[in-house]
Amino acid sequence: MPEPYQLSVAEAAGEIRSGSLSPVELAQSLLGRIDALEPSLRAWVTIDREEVLTEAKRREDELGQGGPKGPIHGVPVGLKDIYYTAGMKTACGSRINADFVPDYDATTVSRIKEAGGVILGKAVTTEFAMGDPSHAINPWNPAHTPGGSSSGSSVAVSARMCAAALGSQTGGSTCRPAAYNGIVGLKPTYGRISRYGVVPVSWSLDTVGILVRTVADAAIMLQVMAGHDPQDPGCPDQPVPDYLEAMSRQDGPPRIGLIKEFFYDKSTPEVRSHTDAAVEKLAQAGAIVQEISLPESFASAHSCQRIVSNVEAAAYHEESYRDRADEFGPKARSSIEMGMLIPSVRYVQAQRARRQFRADMMAMVREVDVVLTPGIQAPAPRDLSTTGDAMFQQPWTSSGLPSIVVPSGLSQDGLPLAIQLAGLPWDEGKLLAAAGWCESVLGVSLSPPDFS
Repeated sequence: MPEPYQLSVAEAAGEIRSGSLSPVELAQSLLGRIDALEPSLRAWVTIDREEVLTEAKRREDELGQGGPKGPIHGVPVGLKDIYYTAGMKTACGSRINADFVPDYDATTVSRIKEAGGVILGKAVTTEFAMGDPSHAINPWNPAHTPGGSSSGSSVAVSARMCAAALGSQTGGSTCRPAAYNGIVGLKPTYGRISRYGVVPVSWSLDTVGILVRTVADAAIMLQVMAGHDPQDPGCPDQPVPDYLEAMSRQDGPPRIGLIKEFFYDKSTPEVRSHTDAAVEKLAQAGAIVQEISLPESFASAHSCQRIVSNVEAAAYHEESYRDRADEFGPKARSSIEMGMLIPSVRYVQAQRARRQFRADMMAMVREVDVVLTPGIQAPAPRDLSTTGDAMFQQPWTSSGLPSIVVPSGLSQDGLPLAIQLAGLPWDEGKLLAAAGWCESVLGVSLSPPDFS
C-alpha cells in the first residue's frame, strides 16, 4: 500500500470518498513529508499547520454530514505565493510584499475550497514571478535549477509534498519547471481560469497554471477552477465541458502534428533523438504523425511576447519601482526598466502582431488533433543563476493556446525530459485526451531518486 502522500489527486479523492482514507490522515501524511524534505528542498514559504489540520477535520466532518462537496474533497493543494489568500501572507518572493496579507481569496482559491479542497500553503516563487531565481532546490540534482517562476510548486509536486499545486505562466513559468522536475504541467487557454486575486506580471499574457503528476489530475484541477468570472475581464463566458468525460471519449490514437522547425534547431542532439524515439513509440501505437510547418508570424512571436510582458510589468510595478527600485532583484528590475523604455507604438504593434499570430497558430493546429514539440531544449541547466529558457513555451503563451508537458523519460545525466502538446483555444478536452493517450503509451512516471 502506498503512503498517503504518494497518492495522486484522483487516487486520494477516491480513497476519501470510499472512506478508506480520511482528510486528516492525508494532511498529516503530507505535513510529515514536508517536515522530512523541506529543510533540503526549500519549496515552501508559508504553511499554517494548525489551519491545515483544522480545515482537514472540517472536510472530514462534512463527509459524514452531506458527502463530498466536489471532486477534490479533502485533498490539500499548494499555491504559488502570488495567489491572494484571506488572512495568509502573499509575499510574491519579494521584500516589497514581505508583509502583505490579503483580505480576500483569489477566485481560484475560492473555487478550490468550494470543491472541498484544503489549502496546504504557499510555495516559493521567483520575485513577482519574474526572472530572478528562487531558493528552491531541484530534487533531481541540487546543482541544477528547478526552473521558474513556479519553482516551489513544481518541486513540491515532484517530491510528493502535495499532489497538486498552482503555478502561473507569462512566458514558460508552469510548463518549463514541470518538465525540469518530471511532472505534468498544464497551461490552459488564456482566460479559461480567472486571474482575479493573482498578482500579475502581464495582464494580457498571464495564465493560471496547474502542476500535477498525471494528466487525469490536470483535468480534475481544471474542472474545479475553469469558468467565467465577472471579476476578471479576461475570463469570458465560455462553456466548460466535463474534462474527464472528454478524456474517456478518446476513440483511438490522435492525429499528431510534429513541429521540428525551430524546436529541433534549438534542442540538443540528445533531446532531438529522445523526442524522435517518443514520437516513434506513439506512431507504433497507432498515432498518425505528420510534420507540419510554423506560420511566418512565428518569426516575431518571441519578441512580441517579451515587449508586452516587459511593458505590462512596468505598468503594474511603476509606483513601487519609483519609491523602492533598489529592493527589486536585478532581473525584475531589468524587465521593468526595459518596459519603461519601450515606446507605446512598439507595444501596440506587438499586440497587433500577437492577434495575427494567434489566428495563424489556430489555423496550423486545425490540421491535426494536437501538435507536438520537445518540452524543453535541454535538461534543467546546471546553473543556479537562471531559471532556464522559456523559448519553447512562449509561443503558446503569446498566442493564448492551451499547452501541456508530459514526462517522457530521463537524460543520460538522470534529469527529466518531456514532450509538449498544444491544441486549440477552449478545446482543452481534446488536448487532455490526446495527452492522456500519449502518457499511457509512453508509460513514464518519474520520481526523484532520493525522494521516491
